[in-house]
Amino acid sequence: MKHFTQFESKELGQELIDLALSYKANPRLDLAKGQGKRVGCIFLNPSLRTRVSTQIAAQNLGMEAIVLNMDKEGWALEMKEGAVMNKGTVEHIKDAAGVLGTYFDILAIRAFPSLTHKEEDVTDFIFGQFVKYSGIPVVSLESATRHPLQSLADQITIQEHLEAKKKPKVVLAWGPHIKAIPHAVANSFAEWTLGMGHELTITHPAGYELDEQFTKGATIEYNQAEALRDADFVYVKNWSGFNDYGKIISTDPSWMLTEKHFKHAKSAKVMHCLPVRRNLELSDEILDGARSLVQKQAENRIYAAQAVISTILG
Repeated sequence: MKHFTQFESKELGQELIDLALSYKANPRLDLAKGQGKRVGCIFLNPSLRTRVSTQIAAQNLGMEAIVLNMDKEGWALEMKEGAVMNKGTVEHIKDAAGVLGTYFDILAIRAFPSLTHKEEDVTDFIFGQFVKYSGIPVVSLESATRHPLQSLADQITIQEHLEAKKKPKVVLAWGPHIKAIPHAVANSFAEWTLGMGHELTITHPAGYELDEQFTKGATIEYNQAEALRDADFVYVKNWSGFNDYGKIISTDPSWMLTEKHFKHAKSAKVMHCLPVRRNLELSDEILDGARSLVQKQAENRIYAAQAVISTILG
């Protein structure tokens, strides 16, 4: 595995899950593996769990992690080929990524979408420029279209809480929000859940259909109550319109999950990637109750990152 940017195969997915669980049982198992090596964590957007968990993961492997908040601490980057740089950008991605490729053994990049330039976003243009010009392995800390480290942690969490010999019913449920939110977490969760062979139902108001490349094989159910029936895991996430790109189509508060939504799914566990807007996306009673797996997902972010970095190191 040279790069980690998306779901590749069920076999690799299971290998990463198993390795992550072995690191969870013994975090310093491979403490010498990364000695003398560096990972550059480059953030073009804010982060809490992704930043800290990746740093801890690297340290658990004996690796040095250096963080650069490019949006605040670096030069404004020009991404386009052939640009005449006579406006606001100071450094071209060719030069910046090339330099970073000589400083580090692995680059880990976070770059959110614009939600205004659809073609650029769906091709992960900015993220792809780092891959193209750095010349070293790249780990996605979330791109315009995917968040694979989050999704790996989610699959680890599902495996930990899965009843033996049961194929789970997993539901990806849209939740309301006050602003337009990217599709990356929803896309990636769908891609990984289907790729790992789980049954997936996606429920949302009409108009919030995701890119079909990520949802092919899932059941799309616009009736939230029907979608939740007999669910084992319910993953709550907001996202904006894809066909009507980046637009808020509905903010219906009835889509926020409360305990009353689970009368036909009494044992369902609830997941969310965090940060979460309490009592907007999810109610306090769910987040603080026995159904919630959100803190366990956040903990598993460490071991997901550790398994990925370890695998890239070889």
